[in-house]
Amino acid sequence: MSEEIFGPVLPVISYTELDPVIAAIKERPKPLSLYLFTKDNQTKEKIFREISFGGGCVNDAVMHFSNDSLPFGGVGESGLGHYHGEAGFMTFSHYKSILDKPTWMEPNLKYYPSTWLKRKLLKLVAGV
Repeated sequence: MSEEIFGPVLPVISYTELDPVIAAIKERPKPLSLYLFTKDNQTKEKIFREISFGGGCVNDAVMHFSNDSLPFGGVGESGLGHYHGEAGFMTFSHYKSILDKPTWMEPNLKYYPSTWLKRKLLKLVAGV
């Protein structure tokens, strides 16, 4: 229970109050997954609002990982990105943002030094 588990082990810890559980989870690195077993909607909302984790499941564990329509991945130290299906494709694709601006009309209005006339023209253009 002192390290992240990568194996077929499911630790089950019983509790009587939810706040100490949330505090204990927050003291550690953000989990890759969170699997919550409850019928109480308020418990679900509180857990999902207060704990950061990569992804998870309510009242199941295997279906989260096995469903390729649900992105699987962590946050923080537990991993970056999302894998499975379209989310995995997007994670491993690199999109470049490029602004290609022509130089034939480059007014020096936006460049230093700021003058009274430049400020007046900028306000006029901005409608201020």
